[in-house]
Amino acid sequence: MQTGKKTLLIVDDDVDFLLQSRIRLEQMGYLTVTAESQREAELILEKTKPDLAILDLMMENEDSGFILSYKIKKRYPDVPVIIFTAVAMETGITFDIQDENNRKWIKADLFLDKGIRSDILKSEIERLLTEKADKS
Repeated sequence: MQTGKKTLLIVDDDVDFLLQSRIRLEQMGYLTVTAESQREAELILEKTKPDLAILDLMMENEDSGFILSYKIKKRYPDVPVIIFTAVAMETGITFDIQDENNRKWIKADLFLDKGIRSDILKSEIERLLTEKADKS
């Protein structure tokens, strides 16, 4: 049954953060599918094409989010991917996806820090979904 709502895949090994994100995004009007690991997300992606994916950077491995982003883009090139991470806050390491060298290996469309305000998150999701629709 088609509801017209966009489906977001959310992947994070922090189950509390995953639940909070799911509730927040559903309150914004999105359908959500969640996974607690890169592997679980890969199984979901075999059967489901989300309209947008939100991935934690560090799950089973320190680069799980990068790997999953790559696999999503390989299978569904038009699906926008947001990597949601606390790595900059915890380590001071940042990733500039506008940098040409980084774009070669980072397949995400956007990096956001965990703890972002809901209105900003919603605005960024809508922007990416609109850009996707404009390309279709």
